[in-house]
Amino acid sequence: MLNWFNTSEVDALADWIVAEVGKRYPATGIAKSQKKTTERFIKVHDSIFNRVQSFTREQPLNIYKKARLGNRVRWALMDAGYPTAFADSLAQELVTTVAVMKAEDKKNTRRT
Repeated sequence: MLNWFNTSEVDALADWIVAEVGKRYPATGIAKSQKKTTERFIKVHDSIFNRVQSFTREQPLNIYKKARLGNRVRWALMDAGYPTAFADSLAQELVTTVAVMKAEDKKNTRRT
């Protein structure tokens, strides 16, 4: 039961996500050329979501941990100078991806 609230691994994942975005897609680069910015973000996006998918397969997240992941990423990105819309969108996509993966895992478990 106590593990339900243990967010140390989720916090580490959120910190990695923010560091990865900051390193490979700095907030100062958002206003530059749209084509290059989009290409760079797609690479970062794929890297992040591959890691999130691996993480959640190994360690399914409960509702508290999903919310923690989304909020921690959102606020850290905003603190790092990213626009609120960008931070909100990425955090929402992370939480949605985790939720969809959990639903798919449940569906696949029922079939077997």
